[in-house]
Amino acid sequence: MSGNELRRIELFSEVVARRRTEASAAEVLGISTRQARRLIKAYREDGGATVIHKHRGKPSNNKTLDGVREYAVELVRRNYCDFGPSLAAEMLLSKHQLKISRETLRKWMIQDGLWLSRRQRRTFHQPRQRREAFGELIQIDGSNHRWFEDRAAACTLLVFIDDATGRLVQLSFVLSENTDSYLSAVHTYVLAFGCPVAFYSDKHSVFRVNRESAPGATGMTQFGRALAELNIEIICANSSQAKGRVERVNRTLQDRLVKELRLANVSDIDAGNDYLPAFMLRFNDQFAVTALRAEDLHRRSPFLPTSSRTSSVTVNSAISRASSP
Repeated sequence: MSGNELRRIELFSEVVARRRTEASAAEVLGISTRQARRLIKAYREDGGATVIHKHRGKPSNNKTLDGVREYAVELVRRNYCDFGPSLAAEMLLSKHQLKISRETLRKWMIQDGLWLSRRQRRTFHQPRQRREAFGELIQIDGSNHRWFEDRAAACTLLVFIDDATGRLVQLSFVLSENTDSYLSAVHTYVLAFGCPVAFYSDKHSVFRVNRESAPGATGMTQFGRALAELNIEIICANSSQAKGRVERVNRTLQDRLVKELRLANVSDIDAGNDYLPAFMLRFNDQFAVTALRAEDLHRRSPFLPTSSRTSSVTVNSAISRASSP
């Protein structure tokens, strides 16, 4: 018996021996007097066995059948052995019509050695609060990875994520992380959303002149000059931990996106870029959060007096001026 059950027997014994009232026993147990009276009556008739739950030792009504557990674990082992419980549960439902809760599947995967518990995995902390409004700060980074696994050579995924909402706002597969690829990504982004207040990047040479003493150095890169023309601030983080949001989403994408590309049989950059918009919609629906402030801080270009969004001509003009010697 548990401690609570022994306590109940003690209280009921006192009531039967007239050393305590039914109301007093009910108050101690935190139940109604009517409920206490019913339990005490059963105790008088059948003794201490009445305090033991009748379902003890029996399987739960919600227990998953053993065959379902074995089937689900075998599907994960055969098709999704490197998937996390959340993504694996989504795949079981969408591709096999097998509905298993994430936590149940997590427990099964841990028991079968397919997943490590939280204690066994390294945890990451978020030391900085989110910005308050959409468009206030956009974290940008390039992630070089074998996105198509052995089906194609390694390439780079340019990732733009809004700091306030965790919303993916731009994804693009490119051959390498260079000035041209970032200018093209910014061009697409600004046409879609407008000019954000600031971009937050690392100290890659695309964003920052790392040798200011070099001959002919002006202190600003070609990319920085383009942003200056568009009145967008560029902030270079001092460490990867400082721009932790985009670093964490890179790890998530290297897990989740790689597997989705595999399942969709996407094997090259062009097909990958065609796949990304639908992936971003699903990702944002599931993981994006609501900003503290509802306003959108994206601004129109300073070169346009009336339009609320930057035109292709304006962006191309800013980029061409920045690119000229």
